[in-house]
Amino acid sequence: MTMPNERRFPESATMLRFEDVTRRYGDVVALGGVSCEVLEGSFVALVGASGSGKSTLLKMVNTLAEPSGGRVLFGGDDVTNLEQSRLRRRVGYVFQGIGLFPHFSVGENIAIGPRLDGERLSSGRIGELLELVELEPEMAGRMPDELSGGQRQRVGVARALANGPELLLMDEPFGALDPITRDALGERVRKLHEQLGLTTIMVTHDMAEALLLADRVLVMDAGLLVADCTPQQLLAGKGGVIAQELVAVPRQQAERLAKMERAHA
Repeated sequence: MTMPNERRFPESATMLRFEDVTRRYGDVVALGGVSCEVLEGSFVALVGASGSGKSTLLKMVNTLAEPSGGRVLFGGDDVTNLEQSRLRRRVGYVFQGIGLFPHFSVGENIAIGPRLDGERLSSGRIGELLELVELEPEMAGRMPDELSGGQRQRVGVARALANGPELLLMDEPFGALDPITRDALGERVRKLHEQLGLTTIMVTHDMAEALLLADRVLVMDAGLLVADCTPQQLLAGKGGVIAQELVAVPRQQAERLAKMERAHA
């Protein structure tokens, strides 16, 4: 992966706004009051340890979870008041566990979103979506169990793009993939983000992945937003203790590898 060019956030509109969002499950506080904005065209990584609230926050956007308090605004509209079919068209979602329907072909899986809205995708459009994720159009007729894990996740990305969304949400999209496949697919998603003019929010527990792919990194801990920085700011030591503990992991790994290389030179 290559580090995206550092850029100041453009003077663009706010696409998404979280206003003091809370979420409780009984006595458990999953989100303790999160407020932030996501600008159009940005690539945002949500990072934190397991249980920090990052996936819960992401699910608020397309109403897979609803706030116990506060609200989520998409284009100025409260997402809980939006018609669900309209929301589906505007938001693409890549699931953590890929989530392909095993008894549907690749093409049928990709077309499921438009189909729910009464639209039929042509074979040509399905082929175009497969090519966007660097798969052959002929793969449309295959079944999910005929594909590798990386291929299935690429199909998951193609499915998320089928409605031509403005916003792409990804919940630990590469977690089950081997490092080489993960790296290649991360690069492809970053290019698609730019090529298609998307706004992207990616949940990951991997700080190195966040630093390499995102323009902006939001760090969560115990249901709270504890840092909001660019990758360059985090690498310069900013963001606070919890953020720097996450940054320290890939940095120490890189240092150990460099030390091993020097020892065997």
